[in-house]
Amino acid sequence: MTVDIASVEKVFSEIVSDEQIKRTAQALEANGIKTLIAENAEEAKKLFFELIPDESEVLLGASVTLETLGIQKEVDTSGRFDALRPKMFAMNRETQAREIRKLGGAPDYAAGSVHAVTEDGHVLIASNTGSQLGPYASGAGKIVWVVGAQKLVKDLNEGLKRINEYVVPLEEEHMQELYKVSTNVSKLLIINKEIRPNRATMIIVKEKIGF
Repeated sequence: MTVDIASVEKVFSEIVSDEQIKRTAQALEANGIKTLIAENAEEAKKLFFELIPDESEVLLGASVTLETLGIQKEVDTSGRFDALRPKMFAMNRETQAREIRKLGGAPDYAAGSVHAVTEDGHVLIASNTGSQLGPYASGAGKIVWVVGAQKLVKDLNEGLKRINEYVVPLEEEHMQELYKVSTNVSKLLIINKEIRPNRATMIIVKEKIGF
């Protein structure tokens, strides 16, 4: 079946209504995910850094959203945090694979974005390598996601459609530009509920940020 790219982009790139944001936030809270709503990118960045104390150990997942907000650069280069990503990138993947795996498996804080959030409070994160999924699911002490309001969807079916028909083509283009490699939905994490109190926080931004 041929995908109508223009139609898909129109559906999945537009910011949803305030009412849908409110419904989604309430459902996330009911599922154990603290939810903050930011009016704009500047407020989202402010809220993010209020959630993570200086000198904290932080692992960032690859995220266009965090890049766009300037969060990635601040965490990885400012010296304010114990940033794990630069440490891992500096290590030898052939001789230090075990150390890299253990360092990234259980950070105090893991942060990034997600690919879809349903109105009934389910979170979908797709990945090719799966490196961020373990910390999000269980390994990290706390997690913080920053999510543009265009990523909110009606249900799981619509979330999967958003990932496969909208996110993957954009991520393919992004990865080709950066590394000349392809991407794929090799692994998919669906979080239905967070059972550890105060572990997960989502900041929903009333702007189109990331994809």
